[in-house]
Amino acid sequence: MSEVKQQDWVGSPSPGLTSLLITLLKGVLYRDQESMLWSALLNFRSQASDYVGQLGLDLLLDEAEGYAFLRSRAVTPGEEEKIPRLIARRPLSFYDSLLLALLRKKLAEFDAVGIESRLVLKLDEILDLIQLFLPERSDEIRLHQRVEQSAQRLQEMGFMRKLNSSSEPPTFEVRRVIKAFVDAQWLSGLEDSLASYRAHAIGPQTN
Repeated sequence: MSEVKQQDWVGSPSPGLTSLLITLLKGVLYRDQESMLWSALLNFRSQASDYVGQLGLDLLLDEAEGYAFLRSRAVTPGEEEKIPRLIARRPLSFYDSLLLALLRKKLAEFDAVGIESRLVLKLDEILDLIQLFLPERSDEIRLHQRVEQSAQRLQEMGFMRKLNSSSEPPTFEVRRVIKAFVDAQWLSGLEDSLASYRAHAIGPQTN
């Protein structure tokens, strides 16, 4: 890194670093979508980490998978009152959680085969995944609406990306940042989690 870039950091962020920080504060940064900002991130990694650290955030960067994002640092209950949470927690609905779990499982199976680098699913395929965990007589129209709503929320959170808006059914890419939020330890207990989802969806049974 040149001396000019280092001097730019003194006092306030340089324009390049400012653009990078604003993007990270908005959500996930992907190498394949923002190549120039990704290069800036690699150049300013130390400065960016120091800067967001003053805001109670950690910079998580995965060069192999090509994504980066900010996450609030873990604090004790007493510290939460002193340091307001900059990145708000977003509660997930039952369908959001189920879809997130199923997509993570699908990505693990996809990586085990190792033929392609991107997991791409049609909306119909996503619906088929979820229907396995719901009662046989589920309202298909309502289910379709709920899955579309959950897919939209997961897109906003950076876990999915809609590839084409004109085709029917729509197609989505499962983004690899999902691995950072649903880790290997959680994945090892996924079958138990999915069994709980199924029990919740079916509800109490009567004889």
